[in-house]
Amino acid sequence: MTSTPAATGAATVTAANEAAEGARLHGPVTDWFDEHARDLPWRRPEAGAWGVMVSEFMLQQTPVSRVLPVYEQWLARWPRPADLAAEPPGEAVRAWGRLGYPRRALRLHAAASAIQERHGGDVPRDHAQLLALPGVGEYTAAAVASFAYGQRHAVLDTNVRRVFARAVSGQQYPPNATTAAERKLARALLPQDEETAAKWAAATMELGALVCTARGPECVRCPISAQCAWRLAGSPAHDGPPRRGQTYAGTDRQVRGKLLAVLREAVGSVPQAVLDTVWDEPVQRARALDGLVSDGLVEPLPGGMYRLPLGRSTS
Repeated sequence: MTSTPAATGAATVTAANEAAEGARLHGPVTDWFDEHARDLPWRRPEAGAWGVMVSEFMLQQTPVSRVLPVYEQWLARWPRPADLAAEPPGEAVRAWGRLGYPRRALRLHAAASAIQERHGGDVPRDHAQLLALPGVGEYTAAAVASFAYGQRHAVLDTNVRRVFARAVSGQQYPPNATTAAERKLARALLPQDEETAAKWAAATMELGALVCTARGPECVRCPISAQCAWRLAGSPAHDGPPRRGQTYAGTDRQVRGKLLAVLREAVGSVPQAVLDTVWDEPVQRARALDGLVSDGLVEPLPGGMYRLPLGRSTS
């Protein structure tokens, strides 16, 4: 269907309005970031692109406070992608500890192996090359390109999406899943020069993490509260689909975590009988163990023995 001149004109006006809105927000948000940004190890120059990539894998669905000790131990042991790639993927799972979603450890190991094989051990600068790495999606590729290499990309995590939903769209929460409209808005709001765009990406993320939080936004501390569309509209309550809550107790995720904890502590393989002691319900326990095997997180051995994987990890 061909767009009419009127529709094209309206879209142009909307894009211009969004760009103008971004220009009004850039200075206050980046100035706030200069003053209030946390001193996190992956933001320091010595972290390098590999440190940024490791942090981005670890921070997915996991708070900073839990990531910090594991991140520091990880980089001390594997300061370069080649160091991680040289070890079995099971060692990555072991070092992941209780960060949760341990498939991220396998994917990070696979990414490190690909970086070693395809890029001589250096995390690539090119966004397309980053996106082609195992386990790296659009968000992670944009984040590494922006935070490690200072490039101009729209970096859309949950915190950034929430800031844009409130400040620009006038909604309390963004949609449950990232939409094309959100991506378009994020691109329209990007500063034009790379250095400012990279700082904007980090600043909006930090603003969402520290001030414009999901449960208790502190509007009195917000540098753009006077321009926030949601606040100016009277902070209307969310009227979209229910927010998805995360449960853990009694789920297969909990059982998987208990099984992996035993395997992480073991020096070698573990008999089925030992794994059977971690959860009373046999059907759920078997389902969780089968899932771990299917995901490549556990290797079954003859005689009812299990261990962390020694073979090559997969994406």
